[in-house]
Amino acid sequence: MTSTPTIPHPGPLAGMRVLELAQIMAGPTCGMMLADMGADVIKVEKLPGGDDSRAYREPRVNGVSAPFMILNRNKRGIALNLKHAKGREVLLNMVKRADVLTENYRRGTLERLGLGYETLRQINPGLIYCSVSGYGRDGPYADKGGFDLIAQGFSGLMSVTGEPGRPPAKTGNSIADINAGILAVVGILAAYAHKQKTGEGQIVETSLMEAALQQTYWHAAIYFATGQSAGPTGSAHLLTAPYQAFQASDGWINIGGANQANWERIADVLGHPEWRDDSRFHDNAARMRNLQALTEAMAEVLKTRTRDEWIAAFDAAGVPVGPVHTIGEALSHPQVEARGMVVEVEHPQAGRTKSLGCPLHFSATPTSVRRHAPMLGEHSRELLREYGYDDEQIDALAADGVIEEARMD
Repeated sequence: MTSTPTIPHPGPLAGMRVLELAQIMAGPTCGMMLADMGADVIKVEKLPGGDDSRAYREPRVNGVSAPFMILNRNKRGIALNLKHAKGREVLLNMVKRADVLTENYRRGTLERLGLGYETLRQINPGLIYCSVSGYGRDGPYADKGGFDLIAQGFSGLMSVTGEPGRPPAKTGNSIADINAGILAVVGILAAYAHKQKTGEGQIVETSLMEAALQQTYWHAAIYFATGQSAGPTGSAHLLTAPYQAFQASDGWINIGGANQANWERIADVLGHPEWRDDSRFHDNAARMRNLQALTEAMAEVLKTRTRDEWIAAFDAAGVPVGPVHTIGEALSHPQVEARGMVVEVEHPQAGRTKSLGCPLHFSATPTSVRRHAPMLGEHSRELLREYGYDDEQIDALAADGVIEEARMD
């Protein structure tokens, strides 16, 4: 288990300053990854209430939203009323020293507040303005809001997820939201490289629709080649077999026979070397044509031994294999622990909590978890002081409802 370091360690993005106006999941995923890599990410939360994910009532840890905490660590937070003229003035002051601003408002919202890109670039020509929307900033759906479920359906992902003959299913995770956040990171880093060479900022944008559609590479290839839309295949692959989940006597395992050599090893491990020459199974095309017969034959053998016994046997033969874990089993596995993918963070209200670590590893500039997710307005005063406001001015902003400060007692 990795604990929060007491001394900040600069990651590869040390020196980058990010203003995060985005909320809930896609934008905060982007901000968290940038912060893990060393960027100073300032979460600018709306008033009243802050990020909407703060209101997700369950699960909560000592009254604090667990979903909010897991996506907002390593950030500083200011609570700012952007509907107030003085709140907009504060943000414009902050933009002057920012490298990046992220937002996920509907098209036109920030423009109506006088905070659109064209206004901000006049203040800071080097600003990288990252927008994560539902469908993108142009096209007939540009004004529609975005939600992960809707994006998964729109992109076709739900039509290929689940078991054949069953109703459409979404993926168990919020794949459009999370991938949109990752794509935003990629875009920001590319724009940052351009800025380092030229000093110029630009708009970077992606959408939940595109983030979901990007996940359909194999399915798109089939459609473009044949004109046919593939349907759901459960855990099975749509291009190669056997490549799916099978039930052992006490649980499920995944077996990856993605090439001919692996298939021949599988037949040997299962005690049926004659399957190598069986006309139904002798090559991948035959196995795909006879997938039901193949899976039924394999399932009959696999149910005779335990999950761990089969994993050991396939591992010894060099066949790709692994358990189908619950989330809890995955998070407690020694390999996950060895890779630092479970970290501990001390939160002033929730106490000591666990979170997912950063999946990126650097030899010279390692990532680190340095801060808990901010309480609403926790760093409002600290940040305003950095931008030249004195305590009397900050007190006046608080009295006018322009900012909010967290109670840390």
